[in-house]
Amino acid sequence: MEQILCAILDAGEILLVSGAEVARVEDTIRRMALAYGFVRVDVLSIPASMVVTVQSADGEILTQTRRIVARDTDMRCIEAVNALSREVCSAPLPLDALCARIAAIRETPEDMPWRVPLAHVLVAGSFAVFFGGSARDGLAAMLCSLILYGVGRAGARIRLQPIVLTAVNAAAMCFAAVITIWLGLGQSLDKIIIGNIMLLIPGIALVNALRDMIVGDTITGLLCAFEALLRALAIAAGCALVLVRFGGAV
Repeated sequence: MEQILCAILDAGEILLVSGAEVARVEDTIRRMALAYGFVRVDVLSIPASMVVTVQSADGEILTQTRRIVARDTDMRCIEAVNALSREVCSAPLPLDALCARIAAIRETPEDMPWRVPLAHVLVAGSFAVFFGGSARDGLAAMLCSLILYGVGRAGARIRLQPIVLTAVNAAAMCFAAVITIWLGLGQSLDKIIIGNIMLLIPGIALVNALRDMIVGDTITGLLCAFEALLRALAIAAGCALVLVRFGGAV
């Protein structure tokens, strides 16, 4: 039973680190545990931790916890775990098969790795033009978005703290925008920066925070909202650090 609970927590951990809202994580763990014969399931999940206590039919009580260090957004993993949980609720899989499916979800490589940088380019360029920039500003924003993507990947690879990484991303993007103005590629520094800032705004985190508070998970919602606020402040700090030093020279 301990191995089954551990596998179920693995599925919940994948959801949480992939950006799923806490209500989804708790509901998935609860449904999968009940499907495997546990008669009572108590789940407490916050962005940084999960605690699950279950009771089996013979009265045995088990508790396991997980510490969540870093989170990202990966809809592919969320969709795969959702499909697995529905399958388990219909017909529970053997433990070995369950562990193999969870490991496959965790280790599945990105089938189209070009999608994220392409999205960066399209979003940054579109928003730069949408907010009043010229075609040259849109092109400059696209180039800056590639710098933003590269710095973000490098920071994630060395496990840079998320708030610090956000500030570094913002500073690198602003410096790249200043360089495009110096080179004569871009025309409006503010439009180039605005186009790229849209890539950094923690919109999903803020929406999930509001959703958690609406459904009654007040503590989780407040934690997520405060984290989103800190990321917004980190964006402002990173941009200000570069613009105070180089903005006057543009």
